[in-house]
Amino acid sequence: MPDTPAPPVILGDEPGSFPHGVLAERHPAIIRQVRDAFPYDPAVHHALDALLESCTKGVIEPLPADAHDVAHWREWGLDAHVGRSWFDVPWLWSESYFYRRLLDVVGYFGPGVWHGIDPFRPFKLAELDAPETDEELAALDALEARPAHERARALLHGSLWGNRADLGFRLSDSEAAARDAVPALVADDSEALWALLPTTGDTGTDKAPTVCLIADNAGRELIPDLLLAAHLLATGRAGGIVLHVKPYPYYISDATPADVVDALRRLTAAPGAAAEHGRRLWAAVADGILTVRAHPFSAAPLPFTDLPPGLRAEFGAAALTLVKGDLNYRRLVGDRRWPPTTPFADVTAYFPGPVAALRTLKSDVITGLSARTEAALVAAEGQRWRTGGTHALVQVRP
Repeated sequence: MPDTPAPPVILGDEPGSFPHGVLAERHPAIIRQVRDAFPYDPAVHHALDALLESCTKGVIEPLPADAHDVAHWREWGLDAHVGRSWFDVPWLWSESYFYRRLLDVVGYFGPGVWHGIDPFRPFKLAELDAPETDEELAALDALEARPAHERARALLHGSLWGNRADLGFRLSDSEAAARDAVPALVADDSEALWALLPTTGDTGTDKAPTVCLIADNAGRELIPDLLLAAHLLATGRAGGIVLHVKPYPYYISDATPADVVDALRRLTAAPGAAAEHGRRLWAAVADGILTVRAHPFSAAPLPFTDLPPGLRAEFGAAALTLVKGDLNYRRLVGDRRWPPTTPFADVTAYFPGPVAALRTLKSDVITGLSARTEAALVAAEGQRWRTGGTHALVQVRP
């Protein structure tokens, strides 16, 4: 972390702030969505109502004493936060614990009929089945004829921008990034990223290194991540990929192992180039070239400065760790309101190996901007650019 004192962690206690809106409005809306998505029994309805009351007007309650992960959560600060308002503890912690409690009340971890049923699955599948997904996958056919460097750029931007409605346009039009995505990038270290992943021919070796990819969302955002992984493997930029996903449903749309399977099936069932990518990825998993990992820390309410030793060693040994999405960015740099010009390399100096962030901006946290870029954004949009999802970044610390 920088030598200068770090700003305080972000709380949700300021009315009108983005974090306060998430806790006061988004979480209740998610409870209502989940309630309507399944024919839950009266006991679950009652538990959902109680959680709604707790997270808006009440205090944080403990996990059941026999919860399988209660020891983890105690290590992660549960005992210090029980009895406090959801708005008065670190926002990252409060958000994470909300989803853990939501799984509890719908019986995800229990012995009943709802055991293991993802309460967000209908929303994830609706994204995968949307007509826009067909259009995006069809765009891969035209991309196959493009030169390698254009395919690489298009697939990187596809992963960066995720499920924006114009992803198909970005994939099929090699000039889309220059015409649209690049002006929306507040930082772009793409060339530094590719420099960390030369092909085996460029390195003079016959063995490509391992790349870790910390995934973000499921559905239409996970598919471009998988396509980027396929490209890295096919071009020899990576000899193996470790895909880190969440161990259980989290943040309504975050990817789990089951979501990886759904995305691979969606690819293999599509026509044309998409199916070919899907089959290669499916075989890569079967052969151990693409490994899916769901470590408990992936759903921890903590920044990556607290990485456990095993993950620290794994990321340290990788040629590059790609960190996808807004939540993972908050965990990477610390969920603090840094001055936007705070160097990205300084706040990620602790990370055990080379790291690259691919992120669409959907929260207040930001580092690594030039003073000129920050001034232009504020002049044009006030502070809306931080949270609107209309800007993105590619940041690298070698």
